[in-house]
Order: sequence, then C-alpha cells, then structure tokens
Amino acid sequence: MRGKLLPLAGLYLVQGLPYGLQSGLLPLLLRARGFSLTRVGLAKALYAPWLLKLAWAPLVDARGSTRAWLTRSTAGLGLVCGLLAGLPPPGAGQAGLPAAVAGLLLLLNLGAAVQDVALDALAVQLLEPAELGLGNTVQVVAYKLGAALAGGALLALLPTLSWTGLFLLLAATYWLAAALAWAAPALRRLPRPPPSEQRPRTVHLLRDVLAVPGTVWTAGFVLTYKLGEQGASSLFPLLLLDRGVSAPELGLWNGVGAMVCSIAGSSLGGILLAKHWELLPLLKSVLRLRLGGLAFQTALLFHLDALGASLGPGTILRGAALLSLCLQHFLGGLVTTATFTGMMRCSQLAPRVLQATHYSLLATLELLGKLLLGALAGALADGLGPHPCFSLLLILSALPLLYLGLAPSTLL
Repeated sequence: MRGKLLPLAGLYLVQGLPYGLQSGLLPLLLRARGFSLTRVGLAKALYAPWLLKLAWAPLVDARGSTRAWLTRSTAGLGLVCGLLAGLPPPGAGQAGLPAAVAGLLLLLNLGAAVQDVALDALAVQLLEPAELGLGNTVQVVAYKLGAALAGGALLALLPTLSWTGLFLLLAATYWLAAALAWAAPALRRLPRPPPSEQRPRTVHLLRDVLAVPGTVWTAGFVLTYKLGEQGASSLFPLLLLDRGVSAPELGLWNGVGAMVCSIAGSSLGGILLAKHWELLPLLKSVLRLRLGGLAFQTALLFHLDALGASLGPGTILRGAALLSLCLQHFLGGLVTTATFTGMMRCSQLAPRVLQATHYSLLATLELLGKLLLGALAGALADGLGPHPCFSLLLILSALPLLYLGLAPSTLL
C-alpha cells in the first residue's frame, strides 16, 4: 500500500499549491502593491475553470490514460509557472492585473482543474476498497498542506525569492511531480480498460453517470452534508470578534489551531476506516457529534446575548468558545475523509470509461454545497439576526443525519 500512498501524497500536495497561491499569497501580494479591495476580489474570477471540470472530465475518460493526462497537465503547470516567472510582477498603481499575467493565471487554474480530474480518477482506479480510508486521508491532508505551503510558507519567502524566483520554484516543483506521475511504479501498473467497455456517447453521458448504483443518493448527500457546518465555521469566529475576542487570538485558534485539528480529524477518519469501521455508521456517529458541537455554539450565543455574559480574557466561556472552534474543525476533517471515501466507493461502481466524469460530478456538487452556505451565512445573519441564523444552521446540520437513513445497500 505504501507504494501507492506515497506517490498520491506527493501529487495531492502539489495539487493544493494553486489554491493556496491564489487564496492566500496572491491577494496579499496585490493588496501590498496598492490594488483596491474590489480589484483583489475580482481576481477570484480566475477560479472559473474549477467550476467547469465536468466539461473536460469526459475527455479524460475517453482519450488516453489517466496517468498520461496527469503527467501532461502537471508538466503544463510547470510551463505556465515558468512563463509567469519571465513576466514582471503587477506594479503599484495599476488598475488591475496585466492581461498577460491574468491570462497565465487563468491557464494555471485550467491546468490545475484538469490535473484534479485526472488525479482523482487515478486514485479511484488505483485504490482497492480496503485502501480507500487511508487513501482519502492522504488526499485531504496532503491537499491542505500544499495549500498552506503556497499560501503561507511561500509568502514568508517572497522577499527573498522575488516574483521570478517564486514561480521558478513552483515550475521546478511541478516538473518533479510530473516525473513522479510518469515514473512511479504503482502508477505504471494501472490496468487498462477492458476492450469490451465502449466509450459512452456524449448525449447519453449524464444518463449513464446517474445510472451508476448509489449515484443519486451520494450526489444529494455531498451537496448537503456541509451546509450547517460551513455556514457556522465562517460565521462563528466573526460573532466572537463582535463580542470581544481579539483578532490575533482568533487567528491563532481559527487559523493554526483549526488547520491542525482538521488534519488530525482527517487522519483519524482514515485510521478508523482502515480498522474496518463501516462507513455509514461512522458517518452517523460523527454527524451526531458535529450536531452537538453546533448546538453548543448556538446555546453559547443565546447565553451571551440574553444574560450579558462576558467573553473576557481568562473566562471559562471564552475558552469553551475557542475550543469549540477547534472541535468543529476536527469533526469536519473526519467527516470529510469519510465522505470522500464514500464518493470514491460509489465511483468505483462505474465503468472504467466513466469514472473520471462520475467522480468529477460528485466533487463539483460537494464544492457547490460548501460554497452555498459559506457565502450566504453573513447575509442570513444580517437579515435574520445571529440567533435565528444559527438555529437555521442547526436544522440544516441535522438533515444529513436523516438522509443517511435512505442510503442504498450498494454503499453499506
């Protein structure tokens, strides 16, 4: 198993680099050079290729091997970074990103999205059912570490490296990863699709994907399982800030602490699944604990506002509130690993010529579900007030528990 997990860890770590680069490093770099907050926010439009993965996932299924797609897309990312290294950095006083830089960053996201499709499809084909738990732990943890390295460590090195040195380092990293994808023995031994499996017709593609056993149920679950959690995790730290907790303290607990706890939760999820815990009972237990944590946060907000309690330094309530942040991220990491394991288990039921498209559909729905309440939580809190908003999030967090009762036997 180690021969499979080590290459996957390296490739998933590299896959996290573009997200960290453009969510952590690029906004701070642009703001430091005088770009307006609006211009910095508009740079998020460069993420568009990630929402269109289903447009090219059928190509990964239909033309060539997943290993070839993975190698070429990763090498292409290195080429784009090399071209970015040859351009001058965005200058102070510019109205927006230079067209050449913006175009190459868009290509970077396009290549990263194709790489994402190919790598996930390769993992679906490579991992045995008993290896899915640890495999998805590697996926989640390595991706988060890659994003943290690009968004944090590279930012710290930027004064030393310069714009050119930064992208040359990224280019070298991608080319090494491409060599790993092509040469790793475990990836070279991937079986080819049997000749009896015909390529699906485009007009029937969605019908064929939805016909895979368990797909409709899994799609509904991944679209909804993060609704309550995602809204609360984006909103609760802001409400603590409004009630007197300092920004540096929140940054420590909701930044470093949350990342450590999320990785620990993801790792525990993989260990439990490797110890032959059944997937759906594990999900049910973790979702109950997550619901309890959100109920505590809701009760804490009611207590603070109704009784005028304080979150001053050294108080029990302050410590409990900050610990609840870490607990929710720990449980969130655990439930994410379990859910991704279920997604891969479902995609393994699809014919080999549909697996990239099938998993990309589930992954796109999972992303949309996370974005939905994360983006709307602030507007709900402003419109309804914090207490009704958290009560609604509590109800939404209970829905996946009820939904688990409808799981098909193919996923049991």
